[in-house]
Amino acid sequence: MKSAVIVFPGSNCDRDMASAIELVSGHKPAMVWHRDTELPEGVDLIALPGGFSYGDYLRSGAMASRSPVMEAVGRAAQRGAYVLAVCNGFQVATESGLLPGALMRNAGIHFVCRDVALTVENTQSAFTNHYTKNERIIVPVAHHDGNYFADDATLDRLEGEGRVAFRYAEAVNGSARNIAGILSENGRVLGMMPHPERAVEAAHGNTDGRRVFEGLVEALMAVA
Repeated sequence: MKSAVIVFPGSNCDRDMASAIELVSGHKPAMVWHRDTELPEGVDLIALPGGFSYGDYLRSGAMASRSPVMEAVGRAAQRGAYVLAVCNGFQVATESGLLPGALMRNAGIHFVCRDVALTVENTQSAFTNHYTKNERIIVPVAHHDGNYFADDATLDRLEGEGRVAFRYAEAVNGSARNIAGILSENGRVLGMMPHPERAVEAAHGNTDGRRVFEGLVEALMAVA
């Protein structure tokens, strides 16, 4: 399997993401700078990591979504590559049109940094098929603009099509319908605000995030 982690100015979870991918897959991902115009040939997993790309100026993820590399990410997604977009990466994914909706300032205007409980809503994607339906898991969050917003028609469509991957078990940041993660129409792009890469080994306190990566590796190895 070939993977890549996109690095923007202001990324601060890119190394954590790369370490998680290498730990689970046994393969070190390429680190791709945001000004590059091409991805490594044959890449089948792309990670958009957390952080504060461009210092969160303008809107979180808005400037990063216009980085040259995002055109290549969009092309790869269209051909069927998997894209894991976490925290700031989720913001970039919505700003670039890979996923619907937007991420707004948290309710209460506070930065939230703690472990949170999620419920697993969808177990039919490569990202989620190592979980069980309605399973409760613990994954850390660290965000100031993690409030997922979309109009009612979009939210109804996401729920009706089974594209809500994770929900917060209790209100965390004001997200519409407590949504913590959503999937693209083809199920190959996951945007989630919590950080699964921070819960992949026992030293982190739990390994509930590891199964996101295990499901991806299994899916990719099955077609290798």
